[in-house]
This record gives sequence, structure tokens and C-alpha cells, in this order.
Amino acid sequence: MKRRSLIQGAAASALGVPHLMGFAQQAVTLKFHTFMAPLSNVWLTMHKPWMEKVEKESGGRIKFEAYPAMQLGGTPVQLYDQARDGVVDVVWTLPGNTAGRFPRIEVFELPFMMNNAEATSKAYWEYFSTQCPDEFKETHVIALQVHGPGMFHSVSKMIKSPADLKGMKVRGPTRQITKMLGSVGATPVGMPLPQIPDALSKGTVEACAIPWEVVPSVKVHELTKFHSEFPASGPALYTTTFVMAMNKAKYDSLAPDLKKVIDANSGLATSAWLGKTQQGNDAIGRKAAVDRGNQIHTFTAAEAQEFIKLSSRVDDEWVADMDKRGFKGAALLETAKSLIAKHGKG
Repeated sequence: MKRRSLIQGAAASALGVPHLMGFAQQAVTLKFHTFMAPLSNVWLTMHKPWMEKVEKESGGRIKFEAYPAMQLGGTPVQLYDQARDGVVDVVWTLPGNTAGRFPRIEVFELPFMMNNAEATSKAYWEYFSTQCPDEFKETHVIALQVHGPGMFHSVSKMIKSPADLKGMKVRGPTRQITKMLGSVGATPVGMPLPQIPDALSKGTVEACAIPWEVVPSVKVHELTKFHSEFPASGPALYTTTFVMAMNKAKYDSLAPDLKKVIDANSGLATSAWLGKTQQGNDAIGRKAAVDRGNQIHTFTAAEAQEFIKLSSRVDDEWVADMDKRGFKGAALLETAKSLIAKHGKG
């Protein structure tokens, strides 16, 4: 009997058969799915390095099949449910793709909340953990982050004031951001990021609101000529929230040591790294516009104040919406602001 066990062990070692090697040696392949393009900064500097780090720290026992640009099918709006339902294992997506489904985390998408993605991503994680840990209860949350300062990119004219936006069809990514666009005079058009190039080229929209970082991946520097950014010394026009989520059953099925690898690449530090990396790529997108000879306007503090004043009602509407849903809207807003300030110190 002992000899047979030794032979089985040797065979398992030679063949790498998981069920003979024992539970601790099991390997797993995870499907990672997102809407970002394969040459985008997000894919190349955030998603791929994260997957490579997990693979390395697992000793190769966690492997990823990586699918950018919705290569496994469906639309960006369906990504979260693909992770929930086990169609894929890990996704990176916008909660705001499904309007009103994750209302409490929308606080970070309210106008002029942030200007530092690393600090705000930390605040987002802590806020989720302490204020609404059930917001993404259908999945296992790996990381939560925001991008760098959002701004305007226009096809035919420079935007220097809210008056310039009057009647302009401007793309926004989520319901709070489209509300903000409406509040400052634009005609908001909600759509996922991959639809921007077609919409700009066909005139479906005349401008879009995105951060500098994502400009090259959707060729906005080629499709627009005018860019309007808010001063770095003040708060940004907006940011967008993201979630990296994993199918719950898949996470629960992992061997304990592999769970630890995922856990070590999750949470506040990973959220902060993702936010910092994404905003760090803003300079690349800005340079792409400069190199094409596009015009860039930086709002003065007085010009920015006009936008801040007009968009303040969006905060009030969100608070009222939270109150109707049974949440304490004003307290949630104050908590989010205080967490951003806390993580922005030092």
C-alpha cells in the first residue's frame, strides 16, 4: 500500500495531475473581461500588470485568460452581471453603466468632488467598506477606484464657459455626470466609452467628457480640436467610479493559499495603485492632443466657480434621492468628502 502511494505521488509530480497532487496544489484559470481596448493605457499599465502580479505570486497556479474590448461578447453594460452570473470570472467596469443600481457609490461622481485619483480611490474603498458594504453584494469586490480629472473635448469650438455649452450634445458616462452636464447647459447624451469615436465622427455628439488618460484609446485627440480642463489647484469637474469584481462562487472555490494571493492584490492599496496609475497616464493623453496642434483652454478660478455654482443642485438631488431610498444622503455626502480630505493629506 505504501509503495502504491509513493508511485501515485511520483506520477502526480511528473504529470502535474491536480487531484493527485492534493488540494493545496490545485491550479485555476480565470477569465478577465473588460471593455477597454487592448492598446489602451488602462489595459497595458493597470490590468495586465495586475494579472501578471497575481500569476507570479501564486507561483503560476493562478493563470488568466485576458479578454479586452468585450472579446467574450455582450456589451459594457452587461459586464458586472457577467461576473455575477459566472459567465466570466473577473471584470473591470463602471457601476454607473447601470443607472441607479449602485446609488450610494455615485457620491464620488458628483461635480467637483475630487482632483487626486489615488486619494479618492482610497476614500472610495473606505467609504464602501464602512458605509455600504452591501452595494456590490452579488460579487466579490477586488478593488474600487476613480480616474483622474474629467474635462471637455469639443469638435468645433472651445468651451470657455457654461454659455458655450448651451445646446451642445455632450457625451457623459453615467447618470450623475449627465445630470452635471445638463446643469451647466449642455444637452447630455449618455453612452459607454467605446461608442465615443463613432458618435463624434457622425455628429451624434459634438463633445465628450472624459479624462486626458483615455483620449488616445478612443482617438479623441484626432476627432476633436478643442480641450477645456479645470485648474489642477482646484477640484475636478468630475470623476467616474470603477469596480474590479470577481464571481463569488469562483473566489469561494479557490484553495486557501490562492485566496490569500487574490486578497493580497485587493483592497485599499490596490485601489489606490489603480487610481494613481490611471491618473498618471493623463500626461500621455494631453501630449497626444498637443502634438496634433489642438487647442487647450485651462479655466481660471473665476470661470471654474461659475461651473461649480451651476452644478451644485446635482448634489442636492442626489441627497434627496438617497433620502427617498432610506439612506441618509447628507451624512453619506459629508462622509465621502471627509474621507477624500483625509486620504489627500500628506
